[in-house]
Amino acid sequence: MIYFQATGIDMPQIDQKRVNNWIREVALSYSMRTGEINYIFCSDEKILEVNKQFLQHDYYTDIITFDYTKGDKISGDLFISLDTVRTNSEQFNTPYDTELLRVIIHGILHLCGINDKGPGEREIMEAAENKALSIY
Repeated sequence: MIYFQATGIDMPQIDQKRVNNWIREVALSYSMRTGEINYIFCSDEKILEVNKQFLQHDYYTDIITFDYTKGDKISGDLFISLDTVRTNSEQFNTPYDTELLRVIIHGILHLCGINDKGPGEREIMEAAENKALSIY
């Protein structure tokens, strides 16, 4: 099951059924199936609190993915700062809705095993995001 909730902010306007189907399709393209996935939409303040408490990072980010995947069943808690999504959409001159979908699928791609911190990995992640967005 895929769940969407908002803490301290308004729930973003997304087509949850379509996003659920999309997430499942993307996961299947990596030979993965979906388990329990929780999206928690929040503010910059909340994501900073989570980042400090659980990862000892003192900075804002668009998404934090807690990965509980076992075998081929992806599961996790994904915190998304809608404040940072909005800032990124303005900075990169992309529509807010597109940037939100990019961040939503970014977390799923992490759960599917794609990383973005090592040499050359960011480009692999961006290509995977773009491929996923093209099938939305």
